[in-house]
Amino acid sequence: MERIRVLIVDDEPPARAKLRRLLAAERGTEVVGEAASGPEGVAAIHKLGPDLVFLDVQMPGLDGFDVLGSLDGGALPCIVFVTAFDEYAVRAFEVHAVDYLLKPFTPERFADALARVRERLRLREGEELDGRLRRVLAEVRPRSAPLERLLVPVGETQIVVEVSRIDWMEAERNYVRLHVGAASYLVRATLSVLEERLDPARFVRIHRSRILNAARVREIHPWSHGDRLVVLQDGTELLLSRRYRDRWSRLSP
Repeated sequence: MERIRVLIVDDEPPARAKLRRLLAAERGTEVVGEAASGPEGVAAIHKLGPDLVFLDVQMPGLDGFDVLGSLDGGALPCIVFVTAFDEYAVRAFEVHAVDYLLKPFTPERFADALARVRERLRLREGEELDGRLRRVLAEVRPRSAPLERLLVPVGETQIVVEVSRIDWMEAERNYVRLHVGAASYLVRATLSVLEERLDPARFVRIHRSRILNAARVREIHPWSHGDRLVVLQDGTELLLSRRYRDRWSRLSP
């Protein structure tokens, strides 16, 4: 079997050092990189294409869930979560047979997780593991917390955009274009998926292809056939479809 190429993603230097030390004692593994934040982790996964990622779930900025959600729905590397999550979340990992290390973990527990990774890679269970991983993400991710940040590509780099700064967004084929002041960014996502994760008290869908930040609205005028014309603070004019007027009404006092 070829060497397992490993990436470590954790915002705490001591945690990265511990994993690096344990991996150094294991034959057949190679640490190809480290990342100290979510954005760095996404970039490293894209650049290095590791076989295995030790991924901290709880990181500032983009957490472990955001990192995986930024991988464009493609094939995922083998993931071992490094987490301090509560017993409920750990049970979800176990039910879906996704590997995890619960902080603080022992060298013996680390060896067990790595042994399972070796076996999965040997049996090439990639597609099945992808499905299990996505199911556990859907179950464990806090659903009550609105999306606060988005990782967006800008040339060959990626930046973090605070969701509160977005004025409006529109569907553009298999992408969504975010309008943030004078700038705009294209992210690979669907409007419906973003709508589910946005704060409903702030963002409202006004058209099948548009969502706007209600705090950016300056005026609303009658239009034709029951539609409305929405004018944003910067003068942008958007159509509020009559089919979505009830959603806007729920925001009104």
